[in-house]
Amino acid sequence: MTIENAPAQAAPAALSALFTPFDLGPVRLASRFVMAPMTREFSPDGVVTDDVVSYYARRGAAGVGLLITEGVYVSEDSGPSTRVPRLFGDEPLAAWKRLVDAVHAAGGKIAPQLWHLGAARGDHTELNPDLPTLSPSGLAPNGVARGRAATVEELARIRDDFARGAAAAKEAGFDAVELHGAHGYLIDQFLWEGTNRREDAYGGSLEARLRFPVEVVEAVRAAVGPDFPVIFRFSQWKSGDYGARIAETPEELGTILGALARAGVSAFHPSTRRHWDPAFPGSGAAGGTADAHLGLAGWTKKLTGLPVITVGSVGLDNAFEVSWQEGGRSGVRGLERLLEQFGRGEFDLVAAGRVLLSDPAWVAKLRDGRTDEIRPFSAEDRLRLS
Repeated sequence: MTIENAPAQAAPAALSALFTPFDLGPVRLASRFVMAPMTREFSPDGVVTDDVVSYYARRGAAGVGLLITEGVYVSEDSGPSTRVPRLFGDEPLAAWKRLVDAVHAAGGKIAPQLWHLGAARGDHTELNPDLPTLSPSGLAPNGVARGRAATVEELARIRDDFARGAAAAKEAGFDAVELHGAHGYLIDQFLWEGTNRREDAYGGSLEARLRFPVEVVEAVRAAVGPDFPVIFRFSQWKSGDYGARIAETPEELGTILGALARAGVSAFHPSTRRHWDPAFPGSGAAGGTADAHLGLAGWTKKLTGLPVITVGSVGLDNAFEVSWQEGGRSGVRGLERLLEQFGRGEFDLVAAGRVLLSDPAWVAKLRDGRTDEIRPFSAEDRLRLS
């Protein structure tokens, strides 16, 4: 009997391991479930509204162990939208403090995702169009020229913007921070050969491409102190290029993750479209090892030993790129594979995105065996705060 077809009362027992507490450094999470970051753009002039406060608090009250916010701009040149929240300025920070207090009052924990889009900001931005779009080499993830390469002095300023954002988050009462190092945005643009064509100390070899991401992590760690949790989100794929890879082998991935861990990362959040897909399908198979099945989260756990958040179409019955655009049923689809991976120790926490976008009580309904009450995801949910 599959979980999704089981009687309602069977679901809690089958999933009980995911409802145990987890200590992310000094922060105790009530369950292993994480809300994945999802851009919403409901914050005019970069200030979260009362509706956004309630949106996060509802999920904090419904059993989600850790909420990771939508991407949050760390500087005036981070991105193009005036409706993405910012983590600088008196009014935005005061609003974030109200939001954090509301989530805590509801029983949740929360971390902002610190975000700089780099070349993905575009050349025609609504927010501060007079500021240049900066990236490693002036190349968008699709290889098209966009903006210009940042100078070393500009990279130092952006590094410090991340650190100031992290310090402001801690001051506002957030429980952790996440650095957005995935999906072809600025930090990821340094890691990937396709967008990093620099010929100075920040480009060339893998170790050189790691320099800027490592400097950002080191600056953030210095800003928040030794114990505050710092999560690093990374991916192989880029927006519009699902075949892109920052690491061709487990050994290269180990080089990347090891450097980031030494710089101060507390936990990793490897982003994939499908959490069950093997990250390096041929690795280990010829040698007779059991590693060929490992997803990106499993390899991350194996290589670092640090806490790992898995993500990718959790609870959905169709693929990432289809369901985000067209909707699709959601509930407890595919959780057998998730539980098998968890049982093998491949990850510690599991992030859900679209299912929580549509139904703030998805975790509580899963916990209580009320899966028939789960509200399915639809594309229209992207346009409202459920």
